[in-house]
Amino acid sequence: MIRPVYTFLLVSFTLLLLVAFKPKPTAKPIVLAYVGGFRGLVDTEKIAAEKITHINYAFVDVRKNRAWLHNLATDSTNFRKLNLLKRRNPDLKILISLGGWSWSENFSDAVVSDTGRVAFAASAVDIIREYQLDGIDIDWEYPGMKGEDNVFRSEDKENFTLLFKSLREQLNSLKKQTGKDYLVTTALPGFEAIFTHTDMAQAQQYLDYINVMSYDFFTGGPQAGHHTNLYASGKVDKESSGDLSVKRYEQAGVPANKLLLGIAFYGRAWQLQDGNPKTHPRTITKVERGGGYTFIKDSLLTNPAYKRHWDRRAKAPYLYNADLKRFVSYDDEKSVKAKCDYVKKNGLAGVMFWEYFSDPKGYLLNEIDRQFL
Repeated sequence: MIRPVYTFLLVSFTLLLLVAFKPKPTAKPIVLAYVGGFRGLVDTEKIAAEKITHINYAFVDVRKNRAWLHNLATDSTNFRKLNLLKRRNPDLKILISLGGWSWSENFSDAVVSDTGRVAFAASAVDIIREYQLDGIDIDWEYPGMKGEDNVFRSEDKENFTLLFKSLREQLNSLKKQTGKDYLVTTALPGFEAIFTHTDMAQAQQYLDYINVMSYDFFTGGPQAGHHTNLYASGKVDKESSGDLSVKRYEQAGVPANKLLLGIAFYGRAWQLQDGNPKTHPRTITKVERGGGYTFIKDSLLTNPAYKRHWDRRAKAPYLYNADLKRFVSYDDEKSVKAKCDYVKKNGLAGVMFWEYFSDPKGYLLNEIDRQFL
């Protein structure tokens, strides 16, 4: 009898150990979509809610030092319809994104004082409370430096952090009333100057995620190039890339698991001066419209006048039309796969993209979903 009992105890103990030390399943990476409400009513029926984890509603304006719904009728309708997507994906989070390129001009004035920050944060939290949303994203372009027409001052560096502190405190107070967790996030570029005007090591302690805008590396002129490449091509001086942006945030004190890598659902285009797209620098004669990825895939990639190129080192595609000397930079399924692999390999929180309806057929979102299954 001793041996069977001993064997039974040994097997039982082994099973207990296996259960106790079973590795926890890793969470699926975040897939955050910016959805543009600035155009008016959002066709939420066309949003693949099952394939995303977060929606940042873009944008809420900043007026008279308060968060301000630019078009109350359409914004309130959009919030209601976006919340209905939780019937299809109960884990989906809906956030408001304040600012953006066009509506960031008043951030600096709104948060210049303690009382101002408290009142501004309260106005944003009021929107969360009223429409039963899940958090606040700040897209301030840019603290301490020029964006479009924004006011900026040296105090923005400290006030930027204090804004997140106030938002976090007030959302924590709201949690005591509702029992619900709330998110605080921000969207920021990866260029070097932004780290002179922010203290990310301090700011990140109040933030759940930083949405790294690893796109728009080339926008206007006088040169063209990859606008959303993962790595540097090695052919452009001081070339920006997604990888370099991520490393800058890590060096600034932001943990990798708080970073979302940006994907562009749209292209940028230029007319080149030289007839060879591989000549550097790519001097331009005109900025042109790139279009969203659905347009690029269905209309340009099917057009024999456009030849697709792949920059192996940069992990980035581009199109070139020799007759028009037209150079188009964009993300495609291959570059998206590379970015998703990068996220998994480097322990990032996930990906984010601008903007959902730039690829209405979902070519790129489908690829993200495949990579994160």
